[in-house]
Amino acid sequence: MATGWAPDGAVQDQIDDTVADAVKRARAHIPKGESAMQCVECGEDIPQARRQAVPGVKLCIECQSERDKRPVFSGINRRGSKDSQLR
Repeated sequence: MATGWAPDGAVQDQIDDTVADAVKRARAHIPKGESAMQCVECGEDIPQARRQAVPGVKLCIECQSERDKRPVFSGINRRGSKDSQLR
């Protein structure tokens, strides 16, 4: 594939970097520490089984489900043209 000034394998490098960033971000959001007894967003009790299954959990299942629905953007535009990156 013709890529102009990009070296061979540059597209795959971008894909690999995007995947690696997503994995790092997901690992950084894994709860750690002691689990909360009540949800920090709605105040409902967090079931004991959830507290044991997810160490450091701070949200009830309903609030976590709502949070998981929100889109997550990395803030890095690896697919943009050089012109869009210079603005």
